[in-house]
Amino acid sequence: MNLFYLTRILTIAIIFTFLTTEPVSGAGLSHPPEPIPVTLEQDEEGNYKVVRDGEPYFIKGAGGSSRLDLLVESGGNSIRTWSTSDADSILDEAHKRGLTVMLGIWLEHERHGFDYDDEESVARQKEEVRKKILRYKDHPALLAWGLGNEVDLMYTNTRVWHAVEDIARMVKELDPNHLVTTVTAGIDKEKAALIMEKVPSIDFLSINTYGGLDDLPERIREIGWDGAYAVTEWGPTGHWEIDQTEWEVPVEQTSTEKSEVYRSRYREGIMADPEQCIGSYTFLWGQKQETTPTWYGLFLETGEITEVVDAMHYNWTGEWPEERAPSILSFTIEGMSAHDNVYLAPGETYEATVEGTHPHDASFEISWEFLPESTDIGAGGDPEERPETIHGLIKEQHGNTIVFQAPEKQGPYRLFTYLVTEENRAAVANIPFFVGDK
Repeated sequence: MNLFYLTRILTIAIIFTFLTTEPVSGAGLSHPPEPIPVTLEQDEEGNYKVVRDGEPYFIKGAGGSSRLDLLVESGGNSIRTWSTSDADSILDEAHKRGLTVMLGIWLEHERHGFDYDDEESVARQKEEVRKKILRYKDHPALLAWGLGNEVDLMYTNTRVWHAVEDIARMVKELDPNHLVTTVTAGIDKEKAALIMEKVPSIDFLSINTYGGLDDLPERIREIGWDGAYAVTEWGPTGHWEIDQTEWEVPVEQTSTEKSEVYRSRYREGIMADPEQCIGSYTFLWGQKQETTPTWYGLFLETGEITEVVDAMHYNWTGEWPEERAPSILSFTIEGMSAHDNVYLAPGETYEATVEGTHPHDASFEISWEFLPESTDIGAGGDPEERPETIHGLIKEQHGNTIVFQAPEKQGPYRLFTYLVTEENRAAVANIPFFVGDK
């Protein structure tokens, strides 16, 4: 073949390869990305340890990718995502701050219509995962791959575990430098047995649990899981497992109650198991609407830092932060608390009072908000629409007390109160109430 034409063909081939090759993550770094090796090992006492770059690494993590400077300041060392959306910038930003990332690989759910008996769909999903692994596997912030999030929630087809195992084996072949896990909605004996049998390629199990964290170390042993595990979502008592009103809506814990729960569950549910637990990711380092706008987020919608962040600072460092949030001592409507099944008459006038305090006696502003009870209730963290604020109900405000008019329309509502300092540290609580007769 003529040398000229051969040169042309080679040039075109090189250009085509360049244009069609999946780009490598780390474009924001000053040098080509190099992976930092991560392994899972057992010490002489049989305790599982993550080892990163040759050093023990206990995960002090949070779910979410916002406010990373505050996460570092609070003593956290890792973040968790649920997918690879915006992964390039998240990995780069985490690396700049010395944080690691458990990078989520989204796998489809049966409850959303995915059929794990459909071999073509399963194969397409695996191929999409392969592309993501190749793109991000060498990033120095990467700690572990989280394959799926609660694919077992409301499922009936256990063939999903065959798909997870097939992907896990592929990931370990493509990336020998990082750990691989899958994330379950709680754990029980049947589920643990299925995973041990059908998904042997994961390095450790990841468990999302809320109220169940209190006795997790004991249950792990009762169900027979003898490997390492991480708690990849945990926090307040879930809306599905807490006390309800007579009209069947859940009673949310105050931020003060949540702060106490985050401390006790970290101590008794995570730190109490040095043998098998390799760390955790608290939920949620951010804010979302899920049953209410305040149930799971460690921040308010407008960015204020709740006292739960103070609790996590204490969990991770053993000390309280210099700036503290206020706390709520009591919150009532006509002397009734959130647990008292508050019924109000349409259009009638009532008083609400909140009592708060601050560990450093700092002052705080008090604000109030009325919301109708949410009717957009999802499952497994699916997106929900926030109810619209009801304006015009507050008639008077005197310090920590308001006089308000109950809505005219019968039905369920909530009254929220927010205590916020000049440093934007906050406490929050709400009372569900019903307008109308019992």
